[in-house]
Amino acid sequence: MATSPVTLRRLGPADIAPARALNAMFGTAFGDPETYGGAPPDGAYLEELLGREHIVVLVALAGEAVVGGLVAYELDKLERARREVYLYDLAVAQEHRRQGIATALIGRLRDIAAERGAWAVFVQADHGDDPAIALYESLGTREEVLHYDIAVEPAGR
Repeated sequence: MATSPVTLRRLGPADIAPARALNAMFGTAFGDPETYGGAPPDGAYLEELLGREHIVVLVALAGEAVVGGLVAYELDKLERARREVYLYDLAVAQEHRRQGIATALIGRLRDIAAERGAWAVFVQADHGDDPAIALYESLGTREEVLHYDIAVEPAGR
């Protein structure tokens, strides 16, 4: 099957429509449309978020269609004058997988991280997500960690 050439682009404040398309693609790719589309932020929120230098939103485009993308957050460190980049979400639409798009997106993120003075990009993978684990192991060093979600509750509870 022939596929359209894919271009990578970092989204900025004017890119509300591609940001919404990226969230929709994430919802489909992760099988979680409610999280990624159930309560979409308004345009002003997205515009402000996409203008922040420490938030990286990259998309892979086939023509105008968002076929992949990632969201990453830069974290300044206290223990040393350096920063890390946390790759939070990464997905490629089913019909565009196994074409090197995810690797290219991570490569672009690594370039941005280097430009911003980061010393590492880190990412989590879920047990059983073998394609993601294989990709990340091909690019970096695996660490065994535990992840906890701690609920945020109002003070005084």
